[in-house]
Amino acid sequence: QVQLLESGGGKVQPGGCLRLSCAAPRLMFDLYTMGWYRQAVGKQRELVASITRDGTTNYADSVEGRFSISRDNAKRTVFLGMNSLRPEDTAVYYCNAIRLGGFNYWGQGTQVTVSS
Repeated sequence: QVQLLESGGGKVQPGGCLRLSCAAPRLMFDLYTMGWYRQAVGKQRELVASITRDGTTNYADSVEGRFSISRDNAKRTVFLGMNSLRPEDTAVYYCNAIRLGGFNYWGQGTQVTVSS
């Protein structure tokens, strides 16, 4: 069974930083586009950032220049570096793995709270 194991969430003050990790030990990792989504209370889940097999990245406008997604295929792990955090970044962050053929997996989510 494929599992995506997220870690690194927590509470941070505005302007602070966090680094999220998502490990996928049973996934054929290098075949997948990996992404981070978030869902704030009362809002729909939205894409934050994604990275393809060849390392092409994509960011939501709201995080461009502040967040950085990267992947380590050997460790089957994707990372999300988050700098200059704002209260509006508060959400549950979810890791996603997707590839053609209907393969689409989600992590359990990790809470990020930005508050003074």
